[in-house]
Amino acid sequence: MANLKVLITGANGFIGKNLTVNLNLRPEIELLLFDLPQTIEDLEKYVQKADIVFHLAGVNRPLNPDEFQTGNADLTKKLTEIMKKENRNIPLILSSSTQAELDNPYGRSKRDAENLVFDYAKKTNSPVYVYRFPNVFGKWCRPNYNSVVATFCHNTANNIPLRIDDPATELTLLYIDDIISEFERIIDGKVKPQADIVLEVSPEYKITLAALAETIRRIADSRQAITQNFDRSNDFTQKLYATYISYVPTDELSVLADMKHDERGFFAELIKSQHFGQISVSRTKPGVTRGSHWHNTKAEKFIVIDGTAIIRLRKIGAEEIIEYHVSGEKIQIIDIPPGYTHSIQNTGNHDVLTVFWAGDIFDPENPDTNFEKI
Repeated sequence: MANLKVLITGANGFIGKNLTVNLNLRPEIELLLFDLPQTIEDLEKYVQKADIVFHLAGVNRPLNPDEFQTGNADLTKKLTEIMKKENRNIPLILSSSTQAELDNPYGRSKRDAENLVFDYAKKTNSPVYVYRFPNVFGKWCRPNYNSVVATFCHNTANNIPLRIDDPATELTLLYIDDIISEFERIIDGKVKPQADIVLEVSPEYKITLAALAETIRRIADSRQAITQNFDRSNDFTQKLYATYISYVPTDELSVLADMKHDERGFFAELIKSQHFGQISVSRTKPGVTRGSHWHNTKAEKFIVIDGTAIIRLRKIGAEEIIEYHVSGEKIQIIDIPPGYTHSIQNTGNHDVLTVFWAGDIFDPENPDTNFEKI
């Protein structure tokens, strides 16, 4: 679809900013961005050009409760009235909230906005998509405002104590990139419009305040200890990890590795996890050989990324020596099976840089390392 003009209201907000930067990656899309302090006259000009409208603007933490109505329902009414005048059946996507189910000023204003969009669909036969979002989290969300995830991530990253009134409170969370993917699917014609049904984005995640705080604390601790002592086997934890890192102060993104120096060069552990093992790196001086040991269970991979070397393997009890000539000029990933004594020798004139992966974290109480020459 060439030169699709997409209008985004609330373009400077959390969801709006994420949608804007992602749609900017698509050359066939032209963005029309509306937010404060622009006027209704500006909005009218944008609607005249728009092929599709994402209505993400709204108010959720006003100083005066009356602003709920003006910032949510009234703005939506003005937008739909402008769109009706166009008589072009412009698709409209509304970002609402699960609070619309509640009888409070915010909930009523969001429900009124939903009804205005459904009325627009009925009167114009235009495609509409109304989404009720729970607690949305991800990069660029404002902390200490209306997102507990943003607040917990920001405060933890800045050593600010977390306030938890009821640890058992259960949250329903939705990741920002899943919303953006859904919105792009609408643009690409892969989501069916609904004239009177509220839509949801999946997956949603359920977690208590106590569990959320503990997971974020473990993520924070893992940066200094390099041991990922939290469960990365599910996509929620991965999304929470990505979110937390986005709140770390920029002058604290660097963590020094513990480099073990000796006459051979150095060795340093980089990342460790019970779920994916351990990644390390070494620098080996010319003529030096590392290794000459074998493991009962631990499987490894050797990857030379700079310099030239020979990786040798010999099955325990056998005489045949297997050799792999490796270098940073043509990177190879060499598997080291359990039950094979193995070594790596620098055969070049300058240092060899090697990345190692081990299937198990090194345990000094049970090292599973048995020395035997090739």
